[in-house]
Amino acid sequence: MQVTGWPAHEAAVQRLVRSHAGIPTGSSVRLAKQTSNLFRPRAETGAPGLDVSGLTGVIEIGADGRTAQVQGMCTYEDLVAATLPHGLIPLVVPQLRTITLGGAVTGLGIESTSFRNGLPHESVLEMDVLTGSGEVVTARPDGEHADLFAAFPNSYGSLGYATRLQIELEPVPARVALRHLRFGDVDALAEALERIVTEREHEGVRVDGLDGVAFAPDELYLTLATWTHETGSTSDYTGQRIYYRSLRERSTDLLTMHDYLWRWDTDWFWCSRAFGAQHPLVRRLWPRRRRRSDVYHRLVAWDRRLGLVDRLDRWAGRPQRERVIQDVEVTVDRLADFLRWFDAEVGMRPVWLCPLRLREGPDGPRTWPSYPLQPRTTYVNVGFWGTVPVGDDAPQGPTNRAVEAELGRLGGHKSLYSEAYYSRDEFDRLYGGDDLARVKARYDPDDRLVALYDKVVHRR
Repeated sequence: MQVTGWPAHEAAVQRLVRSHAGIPTGSSVRLAKQTSNLFRPRAETGAPGLDVSGLTGVIEIGADGRTAQVQGMCTYEDLVAATLPHGLIPLVVPQLRTITLGGAVTGLGIESTSFRNGLPHESVLEMDVLTGSGEVVTARPDGEHADLFAAFPNSYGSLGYATRLQIELEPVPARVALRHLRFGDVDALAEALERIVTEREHEGVRVDGLDGVAFAPDELYLTLATWTHETGSTSDYTGQRIYYRSLRERSTDLLTMHDYLWRWDTDWFWCSRAFGAQHPLVRRLWPRRRRRSDVYHRLVAWDRRLGLVDRLDRWAGRPQRERVIQDVEVTVDRLADFLRWFDAEVGMRPVWLCPLRLREGPDGPRTWPSYPLQPRTTYVNVGFWGTVPVGDDAPQGPTNRAVEAELGRLGGHKSLYSEAYYSRDEFDRLYGGDDLARVKARYDPDDRLVALYDKVVHRR
């Protein structure tokens, strides 16, 4: 991965600003990008977009200070490729290679280090943001633009687009040792999870990463990751072997740091099975370089455009299927309640489990108005991605609406990368709507950027 450098970055920002000026007055301002990790449909406007073509790299690695200057459209795959040779990684590396740093900060991200490092925006020291008015401002935790810095996480481009982010890095060794702990019920798993999150160890061994998978109500696993200099052969899950299956097949494992960071990407967690990519014969024929999340995402987008699966279901007389693709958060004490409801009403398995807490800083944890979480409280992200047969009501999203209702009953949240159906009042209550409106009025007075509610609920 080649480091971009400051002159190239400054030239790219100038092109971006010029492209903003070229968008007709009254037209919405959007990115001109061809790919996305979103799962909610986006309106096609036909209007020109912002030129972000030169904002896809790493500007500078400050190895001594353990920081990096990164452009907003840089993918985590490229970011890790630049930091790992220095023995450093971002504090949180989302699971999928093509998630961008700017996207993870404005749209949230989570991974196994989130129980100790929080979410990606919590390791941002400062960022440059192109606002709706076309101005590039530098936002920090304090100072003139502290309101933008605080409201930016979970704003999904409704407050502007990050052109540069300075982030903290953490040192890592070359290997990761894994322990897979099996539990027979969710109550026992939740109890162990809270203890490990609090103590950051298990049976006297430090825990650096923590996530899990629930295959069935009586078969759940927590995977405890420990950064290590341990020698010996490492497992490879980019070929015929499949990572998520290994949780059931072995109690310990050893991966390179690189392969651990991308362990979920090769098979898009377990979703590659929908394309036949886990069948032994198909897997041998499917090029290894094409076994990655962005390829599967393009296949899903292609099907959505053509409606092939829906047509096949109609021809076969099967009920129409609803896409239920969500990441939700509940406090650890409500995890069992949610999973029991989920098994009874939705029934999708496996599901991913990942604990998170607000990061502890020198002055304690900081709260973020657009995604309010309680300090010193353990939340569990529950990720489930697939379809369920519901019949003619599928376009109205009955299952997704039921998930939202149950989250409301349990005091939970959901990420907004997929479909949302909240009323305006409920949405504003959950996602700091009043604060968002106030900050947007300051930095986008002419409403050039689509408001968050309109973007994620009305799909504008």
